[in-house]
Amino acid sequence: MRRIVDIIPASQATEPPADTVRLDHDLRSRRRMVFTTVAGHPILLDRPRPVGLRDGDMLRLGDDSLVRVEAMAETLAEITAPSTAALVRIAWHLGNRHLPTQLVPGAEGGTLRIRHDHVIEDMVAGLGGTCTICMAPFDPEGGAYAEPGEAAAHHHHHDHAHD
Repeated sequence: MRRIVDIIPASQATEPPADTVRLDHDLRSRRRMVFTTVAGHPILLDRPRPVGLRDGDMLRLGDDSLVRVEAMAETLAEITAPSTAALVRIAWHLGNRHLPTQLVPGAEGGTLRIRHDHVIEDMVAGLGGTCTICMAPFDPEGGAYAEPGEAAAHHHHHDHAHD
């Protein structure tokens, strides 16, 4: 089985890929995993720490070939609010629940994306926001303690209650 020996960020990728691997967010945030490429070839990711692969990243294999990472579309809830202040308040509540959240820039403060979850969507509605279900790649923020290329994981341990 071919092994992944290096990860080249999409912004630095200049060579064309020989193959592609399509992955959802969970599969792009791993330490050790066997992936199957579009052409049906198994490739092994085996890193000392979890990595956060992004759409367009290139995986260099031991034979020096490249495999492009393609982020798969997932069922998400896109959140809008009537004002930037309301959107910030919703973002605070999402963060208080440690939910992976993607920030999508745009007019009126942009939008937020989370994984589709009817309980959280009800909370958002109660806070004045609107959720629209969409299919899109999910690329949440990495977090304050994540290093570049590190998976968006909740690393600190704590024991506190949330409202």
